[in-house]
Amino acid sequence: MASSVSFTPGDKSAFLVLSQKAQDLKKKLEDFVEFECIPAEAIHHAQMGKMGTPDRWKVLRDDAHDAYDAYGFVGIVPAVLDHLKKRAKALGLWNLFLPFYYPEGPGLTNLEYAVLCEIMGRSHLAAEACNCSAPDTGNMEVLAKYGNAEQKARWLAPLLRGEIRSAFAMTEPAVASSDATNIGTRIERDEARGQYVVNGRKWWISGAGDPRCAVYILMGKTDLGAVPHRQQSVLIVPADTPGITVVRPLTVFGYDDAPHGHCEIVFENVRVPLANIVLGEGRGFEIIQGRLGPGRIHHCMRSIGMAERALEYHILRLTDTSRKTFGKVLAGHGAMADAVAASRAEIDQARYMVLAAADRIDAGGAQGAKMAMKQIALAKVIVPSMALRVIDRAIQAHGGAGVSQDFPLAYMYAGMRTLRIADGPDEVHTMQIAKAELRRAAALRAHHDKQATARASLAAKL
Repeated sequence: MASSVSFTPGDKSAFLVLSQKAQDLKKKLEDFVEFECIPAEAIHHAQMGKMGTPDRWKVLRDDAHDAYDAYGFVGIVPAVLDHLKKRAKALGLWNLFLPFYYPEGPGLTNLEYAVLCEIMGRSHLAAEACNCSAPDTGNMEVLAKYGNAEQKARWLAPLLRGEIRSAFAMTEPAVASSDATNIGTRIERDEARGQYVVNGRKWWISGAGDPRCAVYILMGKTDLGAVPHRQQSVLIVPADTPGITVVRPLTVFGYDDAPHGHCEIVFENVRVPLANIVLGEGRGFEIIQGRLGPGRIHHCMRSIGMAERALEYHILRLTDTSRKTFGKVLAGHGAMADAVAASRAEIDQARYMVLAAADRIDAGGAQGAKMAMKQIALAKVIVPSMALRVIDRAIQAHGGAGVSQDFPLAYMYAGMRTLRIADGPDEVHTMQIAKAELRRAAALRAHHDKQATARASLAAKL
């Protein structure tokens, strides 16, 4: 059913006011997700190849499409997803993610997109159907924010049209990648040939298994002698460049997430033009912070929607009159009903935190993600753990069915557990939050000293 964030035209709420445009998009998106994307999930699963076979990575498309053929693709997407993409475009639900300060976007605020993104999170098909799925959204924002005109024309334009997909190559198996200064992939200049030469091994490169993946946004080191946060650069690497080997797809609790996939990749003497550097050498940290901040909040937005759907399954199970224990439906047992109340409270708490973070990003405009680092970190720590608890309660209420393929709960749990690691583990964000709070110490001490002075002055007068 519709998102529990409900706003009607003329809503006078001072807490959150949606523009008429956002309200119209919200209604269209709710109907699209509830009555087109969710019903399509079983069909999508059936149209995928069997687990463990090459067919998982050779997906089908609905019909011939010249734009796809221009990029040399043999097969594109399961027919039902191709259909959903066409529907999303026709409904005006395409590329909703780019905020109002990008001319390529639809003009929404991050706060408005937060409400819409939650709705997309209710189905694992919806974000891609609307061209709003990771890692493409983050990569498109990198190109929109930092790319030059040539890079935008070559890569951003076809990504915005949905003609190609992309991957973000940062994490490495040989180092602790949660500290990005450890990244070891080398990007070396060959001045004589006007090229960069890339050597390194990456893994958990989401999207790299997709036959539509045409470009990698790669992070590596260009200057080992620079200060730690100026050693890294971001480079555009076409996926068909010689020297790239996709070693294997990785699984998440046994799920391969095909055809998207999460791959281990070797870059061996991969050469690209010097013009493929983004923003300039040594600007890697600046770029990834600009990329990962919005990406983290998008993940949190979708997670709220997933948690809402899990809670719906939970409620339906507890009130199913065909299932009784000790003469009562499950909801008749106090502890079972209490679990629903706990999930409701935790979802709403987390939602308000996400909305506050989105609002803080808006307040800073194009630099909002940097200004909202603490709020984004808080959401990134709180939301995935909350969603895991909500999903786990729903699984428990379903018994053995909850961990089976008959319900989406196990798949939800696997993806949400990964999110506690992806885009920075909880521990890194917690450390960042603690540092931000501890920086308040001097101001707090001065404030308390002022209170003490006021107290002494007041006591002297009495």
